Amino acid sequence: MQLITEKNISKITIYVFIIIMTTMILMISYFYVKKTYEDFDKQMDKFVQDYYKNQKIMLRKEIDTIIDVIKYNATKSDEENEEELKKDTVRLLNNISFDEDKSNYIFVYEILDINGGDNFAKLLVNPNRPDLLSQLISTNYEDANGKKFREEFMKDIRKKGESLTEYAYKKVNSDISNQKLSYFRYFPRWKWVIAVGVYTDDIEEEISKNRELLQKSIQNQVVQNILLFALFLSIAIVISILVSQKIDDVLKSYQRRVKAKTDELNELNETLEKRVEDEIEKNREHEQLLVQKTKFIALGEMISNIAHQWRQPLSELSSIFMNIKFKYYMERLDEKTMNKKVKEAEAVLEFMSHTIDDFRNFFMPKKSKEEFFLRSSMDSIMTIISSALSNNSILMDIDIPEDIKLNTYANEFQQVVLNIITNAKDVLIQNKVEEPWIKIYAKESDNNVILLIEDNGGGIKVEPKSKVFEPYFTTKKDSDGTGIGLYMSKIIVEKNMNGKLRVRDSKFGARFEIFLPK
Repeated sequence: MQLITEKNISKITIYVFIIIMTTMILMISYFYVKKTYEDFDKQMDKFVQDYYKNQKIMLRKEIDTIIDVIKYNATKSDEENEEELKKDTVRLLNNISFDEDKSNYIFVYEILDINGGDNFAKLLVNPNRPDLLSQLISTNYEDANGKKFREEFMKDIRKKGESLTEYAYKKVNSDISNQKLSYFRYFPRWKWVIAVGVYTDDIEEEISKNRELLQKSIQNQVVQNILLFALFLSIAIVISILVSQKIDDVLKSYQRRVKAKTDELNELNETLEKRVEDEIEKNREHEQLLVQKTKFIALGEMISNIAHQWRQPLSELSSIFMNIKFKYYMERLDEKTMNKKVKEAEAVLEFMSHTIDDFRNFFMPKKSKEEFFLRSSMDSIMTIISSALSNNSILMDIDIPEDIKLNTYANEFQQVVLNIITNAKDVLIQNKVEEPWIKIYAKESDNNVILLIEDNGGGIKVEPKSKVFEPYFTTKKDSDGTGIGLYMSKIIVEKNMNGKLRVRDSKFGARFEIFLPK
């Protein structure tokens, strides 16, 4: 039995939508509540840390206030009335309480032995322990937990003049010991240790009040958002029901359109093969034009490079002929001079012939791989391009070890390198770079030989930089560039040579990297 048919598809759509939306709302509500309470726990942890930190700061401020008052009064006293001032200060401190509800009070030790011991100090002020006033006390005293807190805070006093210590001590009007956090400060002039503390159960009570308030706020927020989720679900269900009523009409219209498209598709299938053949033929013609254009460009560059390469030899030939002609008119052209000039001319002609051979060999296709030295291959490339570089005052720096070998298609490799150098030359000329240069260097990894070609032409401005390898992309003005040189180079390196061709920005310009397997 088929579950979904054209008749019940609208109802099935509504049911599926309601199930999916309900599931989503429930999951969102669950994760929202979970995340909210996780955030609540994090907020409370931070609040507790901050609250304890603030309490420590408050204790320091309270002691700072007391010591400032003592220092101010001490400035008005002399040796005769200083003892009286101490007594007044003791009476004052016995009556000071910063927070009565929290049993927060000042207590003072008069230090008799800074190194501690059984009678290291006398208790001068402690509203909580009037029984110990003026009594000698010991650092060996242990609190309810067995902690010698007086010994601990005296170590800090000796090192840095202050201490923040936690210990157990009984509260005011109570025989129960509670944890207490106290701050101790040494007042050297009177050899007093002035301290103030706060009981941690008072802190926890305040934290608990804030926890309850924050928890109520979180609960209200959760309830409100869940109600909003439920309202959103209800609205979505109502809208889906209204929309579903239109589905049947849409389906009927769809069936009519499907029939019409089916008829069109049948007609298209009948003519598709012919269209495919036509498009393939057009693409083949386009590729042939691209290859032909590439050949014409390479031929033009070759002729241009030959012209550059021959300019100096032709000038030398002209000079030799002028010298012969001059000596002939002067009737000083003897056989020795004639032979010498003929040899010079033959040397120049041999150089020009060798240049033609280099160019012919360079552009002659080879179908098999061959092993060759990378440096020797670069010398052949420089035979072709060196004159064009020197005529534009472009410095060429080649740093390639003599022993690096490659096993690949030599001519195709040289065409790739020549393309990249030619592009770099054109960029340097176009950007009118002062003191232009091109650097070529190589290095070896475990599996690859890496050839790097770098210039100071300012770099590649397009993003992503790999766009320069796309066909017909060029940055040259007007019709100076065709946008196929680097495209063809990448095809040669990666398809024919199983290597990689990449481009990066260097400090001064662009750097092309050719990776070829060893």
